[in-house]
Amino acid sequence: MDTQVLIVGAGPTGLVLALWLTAQGIRVRIIDRAAAPGSTSRALAVQARTLELYRQLDLTAEVLRKGHAVAAINLWVQGRRRTRVSLARIGADLTAYGPFVYPQDEHEQLLTEHLAARGIRVQRNLELLRYTQCAAGVSAVLRGPDGAEEHCAAAYLAGCDGARSAVRQISGADFPGGTYKQVFYVADVQAAGPALDGELHVDLDEADFLAVFPLTNSGRARLIGTVRDERAAHAESLKFEDVSAHAIEHMKVQVQRVNWFSTYRVHHRVTDRFRHGRVFLLGDAAHIHSPAGGQGMNTGIGDAINLAWKLKAVLAGEAPDALLDSYDSERRAFARKLVASTDRGFTLATAPGSTARFIRTRLLPLVARPLFKVRATRRFMFRAVSQLSLHYRHSALSQGRAGTLCGGDRLPWIADPAADNYRSLERIAWQVHVYGTLQAPLGAWCERHGLALHAYPWNAGHAAAGLRRDALYLLRPDTYVALASEHQDPQQLEGYFAARGITPWQGTPGRSLA
Repeated sequence: MDTQVLIVGAGPTGLVLALWLTAQGIRVRIIDRAAAPGSTSRALAVQARTLELYRQLDLTAEVLRKGHAVAAINLWVQGRRRTRVSLARIGADLTAYGPFVYPQDEHEQLLTEHLAARGIRVQRNLELLRYTQCAAGVSAVLRGPDGAEEHCAAAYLAGCDGARSAVRQISGADFPGGTYKQVFYVADVQAAGPALDGELHVDLDEADFLAVFPLTNSGRARLIGTVRDERAAHAESLKFEDVSAHAIEHMKVQVQRVNWFSTYRVHHRVTDRFRHGRVFLLGDAAHIHSPAGGQGMNTGIGDAINLAWKLKAVLAGEAPDALLDSYDSERRAFARKLVASTDRGFTLATAPGSTARFIRTRLLPLVARPLFKVRATRRFMFRAVSQLSLHYRHSALSQGRAGTLCGGDRLPWIADPAADNYRSLERIAWQVHVYGTLQAPLGAWCERHGLALHAYPWNAGHAAAGLRRDALYLLRPDTYVALASEHQDPQQLEGYFAARGITPWQGTPGRSLA
């Protein structure tokens, strides 16, 4: 094999896949048909769950230092700011991270630099033409900038090459779904005005959606809007001047310079299969949806981290090929749910008619702040958007229940400065957590099998998070609960791994745990 995993596409999804595989000792090759990385901000939101997972490779602190926390969302009606909802501590009891933006071009640069530090460089101006696969691997034909073709043999191929994915098209996969009738536009601007205060601003007046997102530099913002009238028929020829009146008049945005502007139509689609033998589809190659909620890039990153540890296990002989089927079932189920929810949300936000207008302009500004003061509502909204509620309870890799926690759930983060239960998750490995008193037989079994074990003295925060005292929680390398058991029975661990043919590994920390 020329490489163990050939990655096609060097956006955030492909770069994260390459990083997580390389950190686990897997040889990768990552290519992209573009001559240079993207130079525009594009995807902005970095959700809390992504920041939690980024701790595995010591990326989180750097993203937080370079990005921008969103302190509040402001709702505008008839040229006035009607409601401000603080987001400063919206998820403080759930995670260490809140709403956050980091422009995609800077994000990609950061990931590329970390990958280069591990000895892997993106090969650009290199296009996938075709591939074939057999029981032993994948044979791909690539074309360089001079038109010359080369062959690349890999054990597996990962298609991270976007909505028009060549990998997906070659695989013959269906991509069912639909297209929104609105034309979307995005503009990266230098501007001034009350909506340029570093917070998120949304105009509720019209069925044409408009939002102003803060970027990292003072006075720089992203405008995202829709066009549904006769202008939508000429989307390709639209200029910023054709759509800017809405922002200027309704939200008093004083545009000083347009850094870039683009229009596009958005689809809502999920491919029928994320796995095709030794070929996998990730990110926009597998699912696309409305930009509402800032889910797209984060979902692709989640795809990559889910697949990376499974590819490593199979390539290292620590798990059977069947483990890779769980990537398809777990991530496709989540993508379908996500597409359905973002579709409903966007449809509601842009629905025409007097009833919809009444809800947007009268009812929503009135109830938004009181609703967000209700703890249950605040937690529900934040968990959904931040992807903290994502779970794999119905996966073949999930088993048991202890407290309110089931196999497949995200491990709750405990806000305890004396014992950060997420610190151990910086290691990409199987591990066991016990909250309470550790029993000797479990400790002996974990030591004998080289399985990391972490015991935390019981406190009230553990009970509030739904953990069961003295229970056993086996965590997957991507930090989700694999097995939850009310009893510290080593035989349950033995049975879990034996039933799935998996050999647990200690792993290598992405950063020093000293």
